[in-house]
Amino acid sequence: MKKPLVKVDVVETSSNNSKRSSRRKFIKLGGLGLAGSSFLLYACSEDDMFNPGGEMNQPMPQPEPEPGEEVFDLGSGDVGILNYAYALEQLEAAFYTQVRAGAYYAGAPDNEKEIFDDLYNHEVIHRDFFKAAITTAAGEENTLPDLEFDVSAIDFDSRDSVLQYAQVLEDTGVGAYNGAGDRIADATYLTLAGKIVSVEARHASAIRSLIDPESGYFAGDDVIDENGLDLAYDPSEVFEAAGGFIVTDFTANNLPEPMTGS
Repeated sequence: MKKPLVKVDVVETSSNNSKRSSRRKFIKLGGLGLAGSSFLLYACSEDDMFNPGGEMNQPMPQPEPEPGEEVFDLGSGDVGILNYAYALEQLEAAFYTQVRAGAYYAGAPDNEKEIFDDLYNHEVIHRDFFKAAITTAAGEENTLPDLEFDVSAIDFDSRDSVLQYAQVLEDTGVGAYNGAGDRIADATYLTLAGKIVSVEARHASAIRSLIDPESGYFAGDDVIDENGLDLAYDPSEVFEAAGGFIVTDFTANNLPEPMTGS
């Protein structure tokens, strides 16, 4: 049965629905990612004053917009990174909304329902926080619009499918935040990103423990490097890994480059 398109601003839903996979496998998971020119990333808390960063360099490839259509660009400086994070938080909130509407969630043990309820609530808080923060800092015209997603490739009635995609999303989000940290100029934003990536890493660990509770998979070698650190992904890797999940087109032509000498 074909699943509907999901608008990310759907915050309500009651009943709902993994196997593992690394960032590379993410590319093979048919339904996750961005259609056309859409993109991703992650977030956490409330009420900090946001201070847009300055202009930054190095444009990234962009698709041709439809004639007469203006395609939103994430922007430059810290606001660009905040929009980048906001896109992925929208994606995660939409995913967990659908999980809670699926047959797997409806029939899941109470402890698994509680985990997915927590993840859903966290991601909705993250999403709404970013929207408010970016709007305050840069105005509604510079805030990424509500995105639309096609989740038809995910079987929300299947535990394996839900856990597989949940792991991919959480692992990719942790790597995306880690890869964006050295692009953030404002110390307040950097502190917030550190708090958020810590929450997302806990999400990833919880999902991995549901997949394989009897091993060290909660911090597997596929996401931890030889120094015991979580992997960090460049935005281009995150974009490449995203295959066909976000329907709404947008570009990321002006995201800041990593800061050197810091």
